[in-house]
Amino acid sequence: MKIKNGTSAAILIIGNEILSGRTKDLNGNYLAVELLKLGINVRQIRIVPDEKKEIVGALNALKIKYTYVFTSGGIGPTHDDITADSVAEAFSVPLLLNEKAREMLASHYANGKDDLNEARLRMARIPEGATLIDNPISKAPGFQIGNVFVLAGVPRIFQAMADSILTNLDSGDPIISRTITISKPEGTIAEKLAEIASSFPEVSIGSYPFNINGDLGTNLVVMHEDTALIRKVVAQLSKM
Repeated sequence: MKIKNGTSAAILIIGNEILSGRTKDLNGNYLAVELLKLGINVRQIRIVPDEKKEIVGALNALKIKYTYVFTSGGIGPTHDDITADSVAEAFSVPLLLNEKAREMLASHYANGKDDLNEARLRMARIPEGATLIDNPISKAPGFQIGNVFVLAGVPRIFQAMADSILTNLDSGDPIISRTITISKPEGTIAEKLAEIASSFPEVSIGSYPFNINGDLGTNLVVMHEDTALIRKVVAQLSKM
């Protein structure tokens, strides 16, 4: 699918708990939907473990390929929260205790800075040159460096952080999605579907079969930023 302003994004989900299946990723889904509303095409959602080599490698690959990269997870107070360390390494800058971040953290606790033990202060370590992203829920900030936005992994906090930055992104026309349900299996419509897809190469047409109590069918999802063009494609698909 070709986006008019060429703005693209990748989402990097960090955490062994996602890879093990113990925790479902909600953040990638939430952000992808919100970015499409802004006309930003999500090209990849990648999941990596809590390993610095994997995180740095993924960041270095994604940040040169896409307009924006968003990370989720790994900025908490425990030993396996190494996202900030990894981002600093990917950008070749030192990881420093940020005084503003420390003040933000302190405001969350009853005794202020007196409650900031060594573990909690890990959340105030920010790569040099980064700008902070507000966290209205637990106060531990995320940060932006270059085209990379580093957000928390807890879905409620992730969403609050994401909402605070989305309006400042370079966006385009919203990417619209329409779903057509065809009461035929994929194999029956595949040839005609290919013809329609080749006639509209700039439009994303996804085919998703289903089986509901033995009834076979296919959901066709059409995506583009041009409403009139979507109508044309939907009209063709509906004839099937």
